[in-house]
Amino acid sequence: MDKKEIIDKLLAGEMKLYQIDKYTENATEALEIRREFIEKYAGTNLEHMANYSLDMNTAMQKNIENPIGTVQIPIGVAGPLKINGEYANDEFFVPLATSEGALVASINRGCSAISNAGGVNARVIDDKMTRAPVLKCESVIQAVEVKKFFENNFDELKSIAESTTSHGKLLKIDPIIIVGNYVYPRFCYSTGDSMGMNMVTIATEKILEKLHEETGVLAIALSGNLCVDKKPAAINIVEGRGKTVVADILIPEEIVKSKLKTTAKAIEEVNIAKNLVGSAAAGSMAFNAHYANIIGAIFLATGQDAAHVVEGSLGITTAEDHDGDLYFSVNLPDLPVATIGGGTRLETASEGLSILGAKGTGNVNKFAEIVVSAVLAGELSLIGALAAGHLAKAHKELGR
Repeated sequence: MDKKEIIDKLLAGEMKLYQIDKYTENATEALEIRREFIEKYAGTNLEHMANYSLDMNTAMQKNIENPIGTVQIPIGVAGPLKINGEYANDEFFVPLATSEGALVASINRGCSAISNAGGVNARVIDDKMTRAPVLKCESVIQAVEVKKFFENNFDELKSIAESTTSHGKLLKIDPIIIVGNYVYPRFCYSTGDSMGMNMVTIATEKILEKLHEETGVLAIALSGNLCVDKKPAAINIVEGRGKTVVADILIPEEIVKSKLKTTAKAIEEVNIAKNLVGSAAAGSMAFNAHYANIIGAIFLATGQDAAHVVEGSLGITTAEDHDGDLYFSVNLPDLPVATIGGGTRLETASEGLSILGAKGTGNVNKFAEIVVSAVLAGELSLIGALAAGHLAKAHKELGR
């Protein structure tokens, strides 16, 4: 069957997109047919999606289904950003993929203030990836028995889980929440340089097989939303998920004035009024100005799971006037990141991680410290601009 016949069958509804591969010699040919079909179906031209340098044959194996091309987002760099971390201890240029004008310029200003002040302190304070299934019991009596099963057999369950992976380690099963006859155990793992969602899902499934053998209780779903994956949640703020990272800096008064064009007192007041009181008044779960902006731009540039931006957006910014000097901090309790696997294997993402010297095994904590430091730079610049009344002016001057 030639290309025209395949496209005609697709347009007539006689063939599905996923069936194209049966009639083509390779992934590239299938991709081109699929794109041409979409162009005809939508009455449009996809010439820019058609231009790319990614190895789509490899991408189709693990990263994408029914591909028609790629999307392009401008990438800029902010820096140098001096970081005094346990793993990231150097100056870095941070790649940021975004279409929001003024964002890179703003983060760059924060980097300049930080570097002039001697650098930002960054630390990874916790590391866990979670999976929390939901189990259906006959009664609360059986639900409590299931809870005790997890608590009393942890060592055996840990061994079962870790038999499925060479990298993952089961740290704890906590909390175990009972609601009526439903049980929600939260399995917490360390996953090395991988973000680890697939890893912990497979490991947890193996534990649930053992549970069924011993108790007859079945899981309704492998994810019962107590994980909590790709959604804002208080449990992730309190317990943490992915990497939990913190960063702070003390900026001398003269740098606050010269770089941020304001005062420590003004920044402190804006942060209280906006990030703390304003967020509370709105019922927000994120007490910050725009973590998501920085995290989203870094994630897109380095092949992270973009949906995890919603988790990375959680956190609290603090600012204090210390006799004219500015103490400024950010905390990210829920930062799922990776330097191997997933989207990091794509060519542009690999290059983005390479800019940071954070590509591959052994670099995930370094990467996490860079992310939290960049978030601090972005927060510092935006709050400083608000305190100085410069935000609208900056966007106007940059034509955004």
